Amino acid sequence: MTDLLDTTIPQLRARFADRSLSPSEYWLAVEARIAAFEPSVAALYAYDPDDARVQAAASTARWLRAEPLGPLDGIPVTLKELIATKGTPVPLGTAATVLTPAEADSPVAARMREDGAVIFAKTTCPDYGMLSSGLSSFHPLSRNPWNTAMNPGGSSAGAAAAGAAGYGPLHIGTDIGGSVRLPAGWTGLFGFKPSNGRIPIDPYYVGRCAGPMTRTVEDAAFAMATLSRPDERDATSLPPNAIDWMDLDIDVKGMRIGLMLDAGCGLEAEPEVKAAVTAGARQFEAAGAEIVEVGPVMTRGMLDGLDHFWRAKFWGDIRGLPAERRAMILPYIHAWAEKGADVTGVEAVAGFGQTMEMRKAAAQLFSTVDVVLSPTNPVVSYPADWASPTNDPERPFEHIAFTVPWNMSEQPAASINAGFSTSGMPIGLQIVGPRFADLTVLKLSKLFETLTGGIPSWPRPS
Repeated sequence: MTDLLDTTIPQLRARFADRSLSPSEYWLAVEARIAAFEPSVAALYAYDPDDARVQAAASTARWLRAEPLGPLDGIPVTLKELIATKGTPVPLGTAATVLTPAEADSPVAARMREDGAVIFAKTTCPDYGMLSSGLSSFHPLSRNPWNTAMNPGGSSAGAAAAGAAGYGPLHIGTDIGGSVRLPAGWTGLFGFKPSNGRIPIDPYYVGRCAGPMTRTVEDAAFAMATLSRPDERDATSLPPNAIDWMDLDIDVKGMRIGLMLDAGCGLEAEPEVKAAVTAGARQFEAAGAEIVEVGPVMTRGMLDGLDHFWRAKFWGDIRGLPAERRAMILPYIHAWAEKGADVTGVEAVAGFGQTMEMRKAAAQLFSTVDVVLSPTNPVVSYPADWASPTNDPERPFEHIAFTVPWNMSEQPAASINAGFSTSGMPIGLQIVGPRFADLTVLKLSKLFETLTGGIPSWPRPS
């Protein structure tokens, strides 16, 4: 079963096609892994193995007829709880939500069903997706499979835990400040935040996007053909593309790559993180790229302005809740949000204006380099029951300074494993490309994975 769960999507498709493995047989292997590991990592919400068996059987019949629905037919997939699936309540990670079945599939879920993917569960997230943590007032505490005393990060916490634990090859998260890349970095996964609008999402918002979280670059790239099909519900979605997502070869000779080790504000990258990222940059240098040290994009004013804006916006979202329901929100989140009542309209608008300053700074940086490398996360790990790496609601965004500017500038960015700390925890390297250069980021990520050999051994249940 261990070897089977390491199989990539293209490999699975080849075996489905030559009938050496059926989607039903593969699903049973995934189901057994979930049964063994889920009590320890608590990654899933609305898990339905019975329905998954039905979906896998239908896919098996299609493959026997050589009539798969699409590229992901028979591939087990999880969707972050915030990504609506018809008939399943969307609790938004919080006990404060009145549970009502979703009326329709979101764009991501619709694309998965169109292509025959086996959607077997949603994955956990913190209250309103507002933490980089597996802590939630609704879901059980999600944990990092590499060390269950540690945090998987978030807000795509369950997606990261599920991917590292081996619950199939594909998990879809969402990202507005790092919520795909941060947990990918802390769990060793490849997490891809595409250019905003590349993957249609509903509801859409400034900086918000969806992205695949996988064990290999190839699996994320393969899923992009499905995920990037347009959907009219997202007014920010990009036009249909003719990108060959599996064209992953690249020659970096002559490429100018910026190395950013200082985020400009927030938590300073720990020595082990800096060392791993610097070593990663040297891999590209050895392949022929020019590595140049670059300064940060973010400033203290940008990060604090974003904090003021998001507090005010979120307080506006929840202040109308009945008091008894608002009291059910995770205390850390509520303590952070209620300060939004003191933010004036002028301050909130000024805070939002800092997103434009991030765009300007990012554009200026990319006028000097082709690509940027940086840490994904500034710290190696933190306890599973902490709400964030600082665990302080007055310092909630200190860990996102390396990731959030690329949401606001709408640039593609990925996290890929750059090695491990002395404590045995994964360390993420972030690769950032120019706006719309999604394939370039995937190509560079694939090259890095090839140069380093990837992760040879993943966590297993005890």
